Amino acid sequence: MQALLWTLSLPLFGMIVLALWGHHPKAHRLNIACTVAGLGFAIIMAIETLHRGPKTYLNGLLYVDAFNVYLVVLTAMVGVTTAIFSGPYMLHELARGRVSANRMRLYHSSYQGFLFAMQVALSSNNLGVLWVAMEGATLSTVLLVSLYRTPESIEAAWKYFLLCGVGIAQALFGTVLLYFAASKVVVQQEDALLWSELIKVAAQLDPTTVSLAFGFLLIGYGTKVGLVPLHNWLPDAHSEGPTPMSAVLSGLLLNVALYALVRIKMITDAALQSSQSVDPHIAGFLMMGFGLLSFIVAGIFLHRQTDIKRLFSYSSIEHMGLMTFAFGLGGPLATFGALLHMTVHSLTKSAIFITVGHASQIAKTQRIDGIRGLIATQPAVGWGLLIGTAAITGFPPFGVFVSEFLLLTATMRTWPWLTLPLLLGLGIAFAGLLRAVQPMVYGEKPNGQLPVPANMLPVLTQFTLVMILGLAIPAFLARWFDAAARLITGAGVLP
Repeated sequence: MQALLWTLSLPLFGMIVLALWGHHPKAHRLNIACTVAGLGFAIIMAIETLHRGPKTYLNGLLYVDAFNVYLVVLTAMVGVTTAIFSGPYMLHELARGRVSANRMRLYHSSYQGFLFAMQVALSSNNLGVLWVAMEGATLSTVLLVSLYRTPESIEAAWKYFLLCGVGIAQALFGTVLLYFAASKVVVQQEDALLWSELIKVAAQLDPTTVSLAFGFLLIGYGTKVGLVPLHNWLPDAHSEGPTPMSAVLSGLLLNVALYALVRIKMITDAALQSSQSVDPHIAGFLMMGFGLLSFIVAGIFLHRQTDIKRLFSYSSIEHMGLMTFAFGLGGPLATFGALLHMTVHSLTKSAIFITVGHASQIAKTQRIDGIRGLIATQPAVGWGLLIGTAAITGFPPFGVFVSEFLLLTATMRTWPWLTLPLLLGLGIAFAGLLRAVQPMVYGEKPNGQLPVPANMLPVLTQFTLVMILGLAIPAFLARWFDAAARLITGAGVLP
């Protein structure tokens, strides 16, 4: 319990202190220290959970199991690497005059506030608290999107706030419906939104009410995931906010929203298992449909982008669609592949946004046609962008190749006719990204293009991890994914 409380307390402490001291030139060191300490406690908590099994804390208010504790560690790790990157990046933005000292305070405090909200959402046992934490994460990232205070960034922040606000309102209504159904069967009505109680009584819930609740929750949290046609806020938020915000949005916020959907799907599947009036697979079918639509549409839109951050934001929509499809498909193999894909996508995409941020600073523009010759100007950034693009498009030996192969295998086993659109979507996305990235990294260095201060250690670390996961998944991590897959589906991949 101590490790969980420290994991939650450290970002809260960082948020408060950096709200007062975040303008100091060395404030980024405290930002890094809080995230590193949080990662350490998250790992301790994960080890305890994997040895002792699921457990509730603080009279049932907090809950950890193999599924959410894995995401707590992943969130803490991406938080560390992004904090390391954001130090030199934000100091360079300060030197350029794009942000003031007061906005540096806002940036550091909002960054820690975002991590706090994410960890609360993941570890909460109460679906109402999960909703509040998701809204808190939205508010903190809205402040980050509008950090530069340009007309475009303010417009993007308002668009993000309004669209996600409408979406989260749908999720609230779905949560109320779920409470209405659970309050009739749970002994203590105050426990009617506790995940640990809901999963026990899920088979007794009214199937019609639960299926209706899932529909609203899918719209609400699907907006946060960036599912088409609820995705319009995501490219604007990425393109107008500071790049560290893009890294944590793609690597963390989208994951937590999908985590919430999977939790609700588990309850819905159990409630509809023996229903005669509602298709028992309706939740999975809806997730498969929205996921496949997002995957295909985002892949096509990759070919139309002129802004490098919008380009990779559509790549995030594509991969979140693929994960949503896999969780909707269900079964141990697809779920194992989705969990692995969630991991490698978070690591790869956050590292890509680190290189994208430095590339934009080198070229002094985010326009793709204005970024050229990165390998000639600053080889570490150029090669980082090229390798990251190869990794995210599924080149072996990176982990994305393995997770996509598992998802394709699972699809061929259960829905073989859907394999063709999946392969088509992967090919379209591959062509769109390589077509845009190749001229940015190769060619002559443009006049006046100079290197910028850059810490590429996070990029190297994350690409190394993604390559290791592509070559051989460590036994402890395979058991971890298998335990989460058993929890979600009732069956595992490993014998």
